[in-house]
Amino acid sequence: MAIAFNNHVFKGHRTLLGSKFVTYGEVELPTRSELYKKSTNGFDWGNSSKSSNQLAFSMLCQVSNKELALEYAERFTRDIVKSLNSRDWVLSASQVLSWIDENCEKPLKEEKSASTHSNQEIPKVLIKKVKKTNVVKEVCKELQITQKNLAEILEVPEGTISSWAVKNEIPRLGKKAIEFYIQNSKNQKIVESYKNFISLLQAS
Repeated sequence: MAIAFNNHVFKGHRTLLGSKFVTYGEVELPTRSELYKKSTNGFDWGNSSKSSNQLAFSMLCQVSNKELALEYAERFTRDIVKSLNSRDWVLSASQVLSWIDENCEKPLKEEKSASTHSNQEIPKVLIKKVKKTNVVKEVCKELQITQKNLAEILEVPEGTISSWAVKNEIPRLGKKAIEFYIQNSKNQKIVESYKNFISLLQAS
């Protein structure tokens, strides 16, 4: 019942600081809020929130049509979107189409068995139970530093970082400072690579 079949994939990525991005065929997936206004805060996944419903609708609409997406968005949220990995995930168009073919022509009373079958179509890596993570620990792990190092980098008391870790929340200015540090580190690596390249040229 799907209109098109292709090898494109949906990709989701949640940054260390909580921003969420979803692409399809390497192009940003539109929210289609003009057709289905469940959420004004973009997409989400790993839960059954309104933002997850918005993602479900947009994914179904991308590979089928508006009518099907409207009817089955909440069900697709429960079966698939709720189970997506909290940080990064990849889902092919063919997998979404398989779910449509297996579920959308069946009576709703068969929802439970259809849902179980559809999960078998999705790689196990995508349906792992979402674990609650600590944003401060994740940042430190990604940057390969300790909380003490992070405090030194941001020039704040170590107790401030500990407080963020306990609350599992980094204030807006703290996020901006971390983003600036990450970008600055990347720029420094680029400069070092350039210097090494010039040295190789001069030595040759």
